[in-house]
Amino acid sequence: MRAFPVILPSGACYWTVLDEDLAVVAVADGFLRQVRFGRDGAESTTKSYAHSIALFLRWCTRTGRTWRAGAEQLPLFTTWLAHAGPAVSSANTSSVVVSAGPGSVPARGARRINGVLTAVRAMVVHAVSTGQADGNLLSVLYEVADDRDLPQAARSGDGPMSWRMRARHRLHEPERPVDRASDVDIVALLGACRSARDRLIVLLMARAGLRRGELCGLRRSDVHLLNDSRPLGCEITRAHVHVVRRGDNPNGAWAKSRRQRAVPLDFLTVQAFDTYVFERMTVPRAAAGDFVVVNLFREPIGAPMRPDAIGELLAAASRRAGLTTAITPHRLRHAFGSNAADAGCGIDVLADLLGHASVSSSQVYLHPDPGRLRAAVDRVPSPREHTAVAGVTR
Repeated sequence: MRAFPVILPSGACYWTVLDEDLAVVAVADGFLRQVRFGRDGAESTTKSYAHSIALFLRWCTRTGRTWRAGAEQLPLFTTWLAHAGPAVSSANTSSVVVSAGPGSVPARGARRINGVLTAVRAMVVHAVSTGQADGNLLSVLYEVADDRDLPQAARSGDGPMSWRMRARHRLHEPERPVDRASDVDIVALLGACRSARDRLIVLLMARAGLRRGELCGLRRSDVHLLNDSRPLGCEITRAHVHVVRRGDNPNGAWAKSRRQRAVPLDFLTVQAFDTYVFERMTVPRAAAGDFVVVNLFREPIGAPMRPDAIGELLAAASRRAGLTTAITPHRLRHAFGSNAADAGCGIDVLADLLGHASVSSSQVYLHPDPGRLRAAVDRVPSPREHTAVAGVTR
């Protein structure tokens, strides 16, 4: 079993799962097509799901189980995931034996395992909904209960009974600080950039929180830098960019959020836009075109940058800056989210700025890191200060 990309005649892409005979696995393919086209999910989402489902189906095949029987034995699969390294779990081996001694380091962490289990559960739910599996599988995967055991204030109201589902098999993930780029790292990265375009890229992620797919999909018509954008048909005041999902980007850029959003820009980013415009005008082949971020120094000149190129650019700039850990696009986005939370931004506003579908995705930025905890303690007045103030008052 292996994950495999599929390019349709229309140019749309998604990932599926092939068996040992290179035949499409129907239950996986139907689910992944539903994610990509029925739910308007990203190609990268189907890629992640396909690799996870391939792991599950590989385990089922090598242990002599059908996928339905495997879904009933997720605890066994979870144990296998935790201890089966690449030598056992890859598509290039047929081994199913796992030898894990006392105290051995797990092959996968809790977060990765939970991600695999999430994909498997979603596939099984889709199979049940389409009649490919018995509905009893849901009670094996989820704890299902009505709301009659909840307090009256927590119930759904006078409407029909509400049902709750919670995954039965989920590992505890220890809380950890957000992996963000520090302000010092961002300054060093900006200093190592070799062009105005590269500095703009860093600022759009670190000061506006754009994902790399959203950044590479920006069109000139999405950028409004005037104090009053009403002449452009936009009622939003001051400088901002519109993040819009489009399916026809030739560079494969994809905005993860279905909902269009407007992200305000600060003075530094607006200045970077102005400098980049002059730099781009010096490259005749790149002066035209509707995409904002384009190739200036490599072929094809003027073509929109690929999302993968953003990571390569940041890795090279990190090396030039002498940073011990390379700065990734997501670490810059995390820096924006953390800085906005530190500035007192509410979780609902933070979710809108970052394009999160649920405020629960923004909750991670409200967890204080050790530095913020120390700063909070240092700001608490000591008893001696209180005594001195009381003595002066008397």
